[in-house]
Amino acid sequence: MRPAIAATLTLMLVSGCAASGSRTVVEGAGPDELLKLRGGPGLDYNVILGLPDGTRLLRRDCVTEVGQLWCRVSLANAPSITGYVSEDYLSDR
Repeated sequence: MRPAIAATLTLMLVSGCAASGSRTVVEGAGPDELLKLRGGPGLDYNVILGLPDGTRLLRRDCVTEVGQLWCRVSLANAPSITGYVSEDYLSDR
């Protein structure tokens, strides 16, 4: 395995990010709240839309910004809709 690929896989495992393209769902936003899908990895980016608990997503890649892990995701039922969410609200079930 090439060193760059091995380093990327190690970083993903250490950071807690699942493999690219894995299925996940929104969990923990709360019954009356929505998880904000943002245009970039951080609170300074525009909100694209709100996602209720149970929304099925495809997780792409994750990055750390200001100590917070953000994952690029797309909607499972509408893959052209993509953005970033906090990894704290994703569950691999």
